[in-house]
Amino acid sequence: MIRIEHVAKQFAAPRTKTKGLPGLTLKRSEPRFVQAVSDVSFTAPDGHITGLLGPNGAGKTTTLRMLAGLIAPDAGTLVVNGIDVVSRPREALAKMGVLSDSRGLYPRLSARENIVYYGRLQGMSAEAADARAQSLAQMLEMSELLDRRTEGFSQGERMKTALARALVHDPAHIILDEPTNGLDVLATRALRESLRWLRTPAGGAKCIIFSTHIMQEVEKLCDSVVVVSHGRTVAAGTVPELLAQTQESDFEEAFVKLAFAAEAPETAHR
Repeated sequence: MIRIEHVAKQFAAPRTKTKGLPGLTLKRSEPRFVQAVSDVSFTAPDGHITGLLGPNGAGKTTTLRMLAGLIAPDAGTLVVNGIDVVSRPREALAKMGVLSDSRGLYPRLSARENIVYYGRLQGMSAEAADARAQSLAQMLEMSELLDRRTEGFSQGERMKTALARALVHDPAHIILDEPTNGLDVLATRALRESLRWLRTPAGGAKCIIFSTHIMQEVEKLCDSVVVVSHGRTVAAGTVPELLAQTQESDFEEAFVKLAFAAEAPETAHR
């Protein structure tokens, strides 16, 4: 299980230069801070796909980067399988497979080499990592890609390789940050089927967090949904529960009500 409680994070915004009088040096403005995440809380159980839904800039990616140990929170706790991410990051990361918004493949290596290399970093033997790469290639329908260099891969091929790399050490928890960005219909369907299988007992009953801003993906894939807006958790529940809460029959309309409740109607529909 993954538990996130009241996490917050702010970043210093780039300083802007202001012009002084002629002949004088330029002055720099005082540092400003942007509150990327204010108060996000949710729990993601095992054998379950939890959708993290919100508009662009809502704080989804920052939250997942904190969960992956890439940046430290200013406040709050992030716990993976009972392990605190901040105080025991290596132990927590060993339990997770992370697919970030930037795929980060080594272009000069083949798909197999990318996957095996990450397995080796996770402490696997070369033989075990290679066998796992072969198994994942069959599951993700990418066997023909394994020994091709990833340079020049399509978005779908890069996604499959990055997902296989994230799963190579058979983690109990899978973190996916907008994995369908740039994918065609067939690649999206393949990813969706793979995730459905991974949450079943046969697939390991994985705990999966799926970040997106696409309504249809949430409706078709997620067991429960956490809605984030302006850096805060504003709602959580199943799709039917959120529809009932907002008294809407269309999930997109329900999302707009939940995510933009504090804004004027014309702003919410921009």
